[in-house]
Amino acid sequence: MAHADDVKVRVFSLNCWGVRYLSKKLPQRYSMIGELLCKGEHDIILLQEVWSEKDYLSMKKKLSSCHPHSHHFKSGVIGSGLAIFSKYRINDTFLYRYSLNGYPYMAHHGDWFGGKAVGLAVLNIGGLTANVYVTHLHAEYCRDKDSYLPHRVVQAWELQQFVRHTSAGADVVILAGDLNMHPQDLGNRLLRTSTGLRDSYTEAAKFDGNENGITLISDNPFTIKKELAPFEKGIRIDYILFKGSSKADVCCDFMSTTKGSVANHPFPYSDHEALTSELRLTVHNPTETDCGRKPGNQESATATVAELVDITTEARTEVKVGVHCAERMRYTAMRTGVMGLALLFLELAIAAVPWLALGTEQPFPRTSFYMLAALCSAILLTTALLYIFYTTELKSLQSAEEQMRLAVGGLQERLRGFPPQPGSLKRSPPEGLEPTAAFHPEE
Repeated sequence: MAHADDVKVRVFSLNCWGVRYLSKKLPQRYSMIGELLCKGEHDIILLQEVWSEKDYLSMKKKLSSCHPHSHHFKSGVIGSGLAIFSKYRINDTFLYRYSLNGYPYMAHHGDWFGGKAVGLAVLNIGGLTANVYVTHLHAEYCRDKDSYLPHRVVQAWELQQFVRHTSAGADVVILAGDLNMHPQDLGNRLLRTSTGLRDSYTEAAKFDGNENGITLISDNPFTIKKELAPFEKGIRIDYILFKGSSKADVCCDFMSTTKGSVANHPFPYSDHEALTSELRLTVHNPTETDCGRKPGNQESATATVAELVDITTEARTEVKVGVHCAERMRYTAMRTGVMGLALLFLELAIAAVPWLALGTEQPFPRTSFYMLAALCSAILLTTALLYIFYTTELKSLQSAEEQMRLAVGGLQERLRGFPPQPGSLKRSPPEGLEPTAAFHPEE
């Protein structure tokens, strides 16, 4: 049931692929994106991979008349790449940088240098407080052998924690960005189940876009086809998520995605497709049940907590795998450093022989000595830096695993506290499973 005072909000999200000197057709694509957004059809614009401050300022100038409020979230070596443009005044902003974000020596992937994070902007929409989040998680470069999976799971864990703890007083929550996760991936399930966020694609009353809502399509000329295998048509990794509160319902009336190349242009906006969701915000009283909102019941609450137990336990298992890997890599770095140090001492001992044997006439090979010394020093420096990095990674993984352990325990206690349902008096929590301090998806 629609109300006369419903507020409609059009949210736009796009990974702009804005790596200067590396991304193809970047100036032309930014010009196309600016033309699209200058039409003023969108109320909130959430962009990812706007790495250059110059590109952000150029976009800000273009959109100043229709979207006067904006913010560029800065993080890492080259920035977080996150930006928001809004017709509504931005009352407050905050950035949280993920504790894990790949490896610095994997320079060709570049995620570590980007400082992946989640940005929060607090807006006032029709008298409602709206927390709007924009984020970009670590990419998945190989699905079969995904060495970054523990990092991405930890990022998803930190993202859901950040959303839950910062949105307690919000009437409306909107999260958009490139999550780099398929809809049923572990991190995605963890995020949606723990926060209660709903997916615009599955909730939309009407959809216009690519089949299955895919946002990384094989027909895109900027897409590397082999990276999409075994998904021939493409994958869905970009999302607009939302939820309401006890004060307001949120519905998705319409969602669309771009479909590759843009009309009258030889190429698309980006290597990702753009998403647009038309959300309807309805202020309600406790008796209303708009947008399919159903009064909570004990059985559904029990099922939700039980599901969260399973998901959090699965996430904890994946993080433990990352812990073992980090421990192994740190040990390898330490062992290599010790070998380099031993080699350096051996070389110094050999160099001391001519000094001790004063009667020898054989010249000392200084060039070889200096070359070996430089090699040993490089080994020591590199292994020292790697040891420090892997120690930091290990502590972050262990911290996340400990948080998950406590969360599982808290959820299990909550599950045990539910009264038995009629007809299921012998029901008990799943054995051997442990699920953040107890929370409900609607909280």
